Amino acid sequence: MSKQADLPVLGQDDGACCAPMVREPLGEADAAELSRMFKALSDPIRLRLLSLIASHEGGEACVCDLIGPFDVSQPTISHHLKVLREAGLVGSERRGTWVYYWVLPEALAKLSALLETPAVPAKASA
Repeated sequence: MSKQADLPVLGQDDGACCAPMVREPLGEADAAELSRMFKALSDPIRLRLLSLIASHEGGEACVCDLIGPFDVSQPTISHHLKVLREAGLVGSERRGTWVYYWVLPEALAKLSALLETPAVPAKASA
């Protein structure tokens, strides 16, 4: 008698093999939320800001640490940070005269889950 019949088939139990977009279409609310996040990240300065914040020691960065790496004014950096905050990608807190920012892990998890799409086989051409 073969013992292979008792082996489970991985990835076919609950649909956990695929990202949400591959399992089912995005709903209107999810699509709107995710598009705001992706739109915020479409600007190179905002993408770099998010990366700087995420990689900063302690997981949070003072706005004073974020101005130096860019060749733009402080008000421009503040504008980009506001866009990231309004898109739900970063949180912030005022401490004295400075504002500190950190990346919101749940936002990155949503973006990651959408992008973790397995390779979809190409359709055969007729």
